[in-house]
Amino acid sequence: MSIQWYPGHMAKARREVKENLKLVDFVIELVDARAPASSQNPMLQEEIQNKPKLVVMMKKDLADPEVTKEWLDYFQSQFSYAIAIDVNNKKDVQQIAQAARQITQEKLDKQRAKGINPRNPRAMIVGIPNVGKSSLINRLAHKKKAETGDKPGVTKKQQWIKVKNEFELLDTPGILWPKFEDEAIGFRLASIGTIKDQILPQDEVAIYILNLLKDHYPDLMEARFGFSDFEDVVEAFDKIGKRRGALEGGGVVNYEKVAEIIIHDLRNDRLGRISFERP
Repeated sequence: MSIQWYPGHMAKARREVKENLKLVDFVIELVDARAPASSQNPMLQEEIQNKPKLVVMMKKDLADPEVTKEWLDYFQSQFSYAIAIDVNNKKDVQQIAQAARQITQEKLDKQRAKGINPRNPRAMIVGIPNVGKSSLINRLAHKKKAETGDKPGVTKKQQWIKVKNEFELLDTPGILWPKFEDEAIGFRLASIGTIKDQILPQDEVAIYILNLLKDHYPDLMEARFGFSDFEDVVEAFDKIGKRRGALEGGGVVNYEKVAEIIIHDLRNDRLGRISFERP
């Protein structure tokens, strides 16, 4: 299976990223801490190329902390600069400015040595839809500069934002790539709400989540749904439906409602801290 789409605003955003790279000193790439590899846009990697980059793993408060540590070690070995943050934690957000100083220090020192009074560093912030980019920008700017929402594709245009006296930030719309060759990537991103719910059947996304819980987080499944293993997914849906009251007339389980419950529980941190992949 391959999932394909390419909205016009995403094609335009990719062109703008490429054109504006020459204006910035480094790139801040946001990924979802629950699925760091799947939420890295391969097209952006092509465009960014050798530009210095800071990888920021968003929503660390929703991810398995042990797995997050493995990803940090991996990204730091690949790109040198990587952090994991909870956007609602002030100290976490402050790490962005600290990393910006580290990334640009050498360039600024060289300019000063030549007698040049350097301007504030400039960064471009990029990432896939619904990764938390607008929320982070608003925290950095200490005011509402970017629109936020819980659906992918809220930001549609680029804008410059000043981050205190630290650096300037170029916001960009969230960009997906045209096709997922690996169906697992599609299911991971659908599970965490990166792609619109209409793209993949919700019952299949829910089954993917249940299988992940069974294989890697049986204790969390037991705590939320009352069982930790299953052989038949219909049986699993029946148990959840009866436990959570997702019933139609005559006590028949509404499987569509059960799928919504499973996905909603994951996205709203009702299941616990879960990661979908390891480095």
